[in-house]
Amino acid sequence: MYPDSLHRIAEEAFQIPVSNVFMLPASGSSRRYFRITFSDGKTVLAAENAEIRENKAFISFAKHFGSQGLPVPEILHEHSDGQLYFQSDLGNETLYDFLSKNGHSNEKVLHYYQRAVDYLLKFQFCLSPDYSLCFPRDRFDRTSMMWDLNYFKYYFLKLANVPFDEQKLEQDFSAFCNALNEVPSGFFMYRDFQSRNIMTAADDLAFVDFQGGRRGPLQYDLASLLYDAKANLSNDFRKQIFDYYNKKLTQQHPEHSEQFQKYYYHFVMLRIMQAFGAYGYRGYYEKKSHFLQSVPLAAANIKYLLGVIGFGNEFPELLKMWTHIAEEFYNNDSPELENGVLHVDVSSFSYRKGYPSGSPDHGGGFIFDCRALPNPGREEQFKTRTGKDKDVADWLLEKQEVAGFLNACSDLVQLSVNNYLERKFKHLSVAFGCTGGQHRSVYCAESMARLLEEKYGENIRLSLHHREFS
Repeated sequence: MYPDSLHRIAEEAFQIPVSNVFMLPASGSSRRYFRITFSDGKTVLAAENAEIRENKAFISFAKHFGSQGLPVPEILHEHSDGQLYFQSDLGNETLYDFLSKNGHSNEKVLHYYQRAVDYLLKFQFCLSPDYSLCFPRDRFDRTSMMWDLNYFKYYFLKLANVPFDEQKLEQDFSAFCNALNEVPSGFFMYRDFQSRNIMTAADDLAFVDFQGGRRGPLQYDLASLLYDAKANLSNDFRKQIFDYYNKKLTQQHPEHSEQFQKYYYHFVMLRIMQAFGAYGYRGYYEKKSHFLQSVPLAAANIKYLLGVIGFGNEFPELLKMWTHIAEEFYNNDSPELENGVLHVDVSSFSYRKGYPSGSPDHGGGFIFDCRALPNPGREEQFKTRTGKDKDVADWLLEKQEVAGFLNACSDLVQLSVNNYLERKFKHLSVAFGCTGGQHRSVYCAESMARLLEEKYGENIRLSLHHREFS
């Protein structure tokens, strides 16, 4: 659907002139979201999705949970074709964004995660929604688990060349799913209860993207929240939130506490394997390499769990495969801080002259591609200027997409800086590339360096260089 069509449909639905239609950045799904701004300044979100059954599930759940007092989007209008609906706008900041900016040692982050747990229990134990509308399945049962494990096998294990015995692994998959299928599963399972689906709206939380919800066990959603690789929570923080959940569960529903604890880490491993399948599908198969950045973090989670939890010899081929992933994909190459200061190297470069060479003694960093941004180099008055010059910077500063791009980059970089400081790593590189290495990449590198200097000050050692400048 094109913005001009949305413009017309929104005006017909709400009887208010539309002043702007802006498509939000794409996520991992096929759904597309647009922010509609009306002439009175109010905004709504339009969601477009060709999978009508999935839309029906989300709309039904949203109405149901809203009626139960849970903070979810309000459904404002449903288009007659079933592929488009309008919902209330809950803003831009997710819990993941807030975590990226503040780190998990921040008291407000702890408060938000505890609030998320409070709401999770309400989702799990509230009056049941209409499960007949669930998509693609109404229960997280053995079949659903096997789908996830096959996703993991075919899109990660095989594409990443992880060695395994196919027959033995299939036997372990079957035994693993049989065991977990015996766990009580009559609760609402959100399915993707993680920090990017939780909005920090009006100093509280709100919840989105629950269209995959179904009947399921209690353990899965907490595992999704605490073992999301990108969020990269510390194990101490995870333990703190786990204990908080278990305390609340014991107070409110004591009959479920023992069973919850007994199988919790089995569901953690199931969720991690499902996530590896997603990383493999998006990264190896679809060639979206940024999804592979989560692989070492997820491998670190497996390494930790094998070290402190242990799974005995109940699933020998699974254990062998988990051990291989922990050893081969866990990145432990980052040396510790020198003199307690993290070195952050920010640079710009031209793609015409190849990728920048990273520091040989570290294993972390980002390369951001600026070539999709508006190019001041096409303007005659800027051809001999650079991104350091005020007139070029002012021109780029006026472009909405440039601000959005830099905000997204800064969220990712700050997440790594916070984590590297906590884990005492010594080097992080951040590079911006464009066609000539003169305008967009230079401006973005300058902006990033300024932001990091203002936020972290003497806690980091910052270097900035522009490769294509003599």
